[in-house]
Amino acid sequence: MAKYLISFPSAAMVARGDELEAAGRDSRAVIEAAKAAGVYVFAGGLDESVRPVLVSADGTTREGGYPRGPSLDGGFTVLELPTREDAISWAARIAKACRCAQELRVFMFDPAS
Repeated sequence: MAKYLISFPSAAMVARGDELEAAGRDSRAVIEAAKAAGVYVFAGGLDESVRPVLVSADGTTREGGYPRGPSLDGGFTVLELPTREDAISWAARIAKACRCAQELRVFMFDPAS
């Protein structure tokens, strides 16, 4: 079993009004299905009203994320699945519910997690 990150940036979400409300309802239904299937690990969206803080090893902080890194925003789902094909299937379900394409990535194996 591997853990997969299924995500989309905020700019990809183009649904508005009633369609946005339907997307929220439909995406919550997919998350409930993932929970029922026993593959759910975590899901949520980043609160874009709270700026990121870069924290150094010595504990000092600086407002903002990495200066040359891409903006990190949008919604994220982590599922634990037996195959990449299963991950693609779940990503397609989430894409349909959210009304936008999803990026699929796999976490490196960590025997401690």
